Amino acid sequence: MQVRPTREGTTQMVTAFREGHGALPALTGVAPIAPTPFKDTGDLDLEGQRRVMDCMVDQGVDAICILANYSEQFALTDSERRAVLDTCLNAVAGRVPVIVTVSHFATRVACDRARDAASAGASMLMLMPPYHGATLRADEGQVIEHFAAVAGASGLPIMVQDAPMAGTPLTVPFLVRLGAAVPLVRAFKVEVAGAASKLRALIEAGGNAIVEPFDGEEGITLMADLDAGATGTMPSAMIPDLIRPVVMAHLAGDRVAAAAGYARLLPLINFENRQCGLRATKAVFRAGGVIASDAVRHPLMSLHPAIHAGLMELVREAVPLALRWGR
Repeated sequence: MQVRPTREGTTQMVTAFREGHGALPALTGVAPIAPTPFKDTGDLDLEGQRRVMDCMVDQGVDAICILANYSEQFALTDSERRAVLDTCLNAVAGRVPVIVTVSHFATRVACDRARDAASAGASMLMLMPPYHGATLRADEGQVIEHFAAVAGASGLPIMVQDAPMAGTPLTVPFLVRLGAAVPLVRAFKVEVAGAASKLRALIEAGGNAIVEPFDGEEGITLMADLDAGATGTMPSAMIPDLIRPVVMAHLAGDRVAAAAGYARLLPLINFENRQCGLRATKAVFRAGGVIASDAVRHPLMSLHPAIHAGLMELVREAVPLALRWGR
């Protein structure tokens, strides 16, 4: 939140939202994506998942996103997905808002996921337009119907994930039209090429309907996106405690401090984004004793030893909480 509440205040705010006593206040700041830990055997590590959530709360985040692509949601069975959902919401216990990704090609499945998230205590949903493979897409009318159905099934605010993976062009005029057609669509995570230009145009065209303009992609374009009007970011869970001061300084009008802080982090952010992907957070969480294994599921492969060494060199210089949390 722009004015950060106490943990007790955050719990009261999330509880009130779940019970229908008013809308969720606008999210600002840092809402990182939680990794999904596996054991070396490849099985879910639900105890590790609980430790992940505790660590992320201790990182001082403004919200947590679960079951996103960076959470390896595409590698989970339906029953595993439900286990992760329940474990995460129970572990957080209202300390910060939780955003649950419910993306699926089939509107019916996305609605089922949305209802599950709402019943588990989610504060917001994240949703991509329906797609499958390289060519199966929905037209703009069907995308609006998809989002409207998910909103109706859950009653929760929705963050649109505008990412290249979907392959569905989401133009600024369409996003504004989507928000007007589905009022619960109020947050927009833009992580496409030229994100800053798109965010600036979206905010200008949509006005007050663009409640939460966010950037993503590990914060690789964060300063440009903040300059364009982004009020939050959704990075990985690797260093949100270090990224948040950058965002909050910028929101407070101190661009000089924000730029200096970002410059110190950029080599690490770049290495994560270009060399490691989702495996970086797991490697750091394992090194810091948050989780026991940094395993990923085939066909994903573990980091090459040289890449892992390069990551650890940069992380040790930055000294994020995750590297110290479990030691």
